[in-house]
Amino acid sequence: MCLSRDLDHPLTFQTLYDSSNVSVSDYNCRASRGGPTAEEHADSHKVVLLRRGVFCKHVGRQSLIADVNQAVFFAKGSTYRVSHPVGCGDRGTIFTLAPQVLNDMLCEIDPAYADQPDQAFPFASGPCDSGVFWKHRQLLRRLEATDARPLDPMWADETALQMMGEILAAAFERYGKPQTHRRSGTAVDHADRAEAAKCYLACKMGERITLDDVARSVHTSPFHLTRIFRQHTGVPVHRYLTRLRLRTSLERLADGMRDLTALALELGYSSHSHFTDTFRREFGRTPSDVRKGLSLPRLSEMSRNPEV
Repeated sequence: MCLSRDLDHPLTFQTLYDSSNVSVSDYNCRASRGGPTAEEHADSHKVVLLRRGVFCKHVGRQSLIADVNQAVFFAKGSTYRVSHPVGCGDRGTIFTLAPQVLNDMLCEIDPAYADQPDQAFPFASGPCDSGVFWKHRQLLRRLEATDARPLDPMWADETALQMMGEILAAAFERYGKPQTHRRSGTAVDHADRAEAAKCYLACKMGERITLDDVARSVHTSPFHLTRIFRQHTGVPVHRYLTRLRLRTSLERLADGMRDLTALALELGYSSHSHFTDTFRREFGRTPSDVRKGLSLPRLSEMSRNPEV
């Protein structure tokens, strides 16, 4: 995923909402497997929430796998490169924050940021829990609505800013206050292996894979992988894979997928019933419910009652 328009990248943007506080854009990147790209520059503070696919963000020697289970931060003025480890491209939503809005959010979390008005995102990524995930879907549904009901800009601003605040707070809770000292070689190695495991899961999402398979792919033992992966992501490997599959299924349903058995097999489930049971446990509704279309109140109810 790149944030600038490039003739070598089949990339499209659509602005869904724009105010002095935040803008919301849909992007669709149809890049094939490959990369990294040439160096790119972020022209503003952005948060990206993926809805399908995966990309890899490279900053120096560090690489970050971006997928539907997390938020990815792009600080104004930062440079990075992008590659695509899976040949399906990616699609998501870009939230662009005004600098003062970002500073207000950081100060709310840690008052020390009041003395650092130009401070950018302290993290490269953060968790996207089920509540935020559903708020994202709810916001998109309203912004993309073609009915005659006018959009309330106050609601749109409040919803988007609340989401961004929750995402930043979750990143601080997961990673703590950023440290100024250099990370140890062991910490770097653990982070690299966890990111490599995330890449493997994204590439093999539709296959029947075992913990041994994932561990072998990152050259470590299953026990060591389970420990460092949960330490890095906050969830076990199997839970991370389940969320990848189920959150991807929502985008496929939104795109008009009708055959639930085919979708189940595509995502690595053994049967329609296995997929439906897992979907219901995660979201409190069946794929058929979502396929038929849920009202905003029902989506709001789902966001309050997910199994985490």
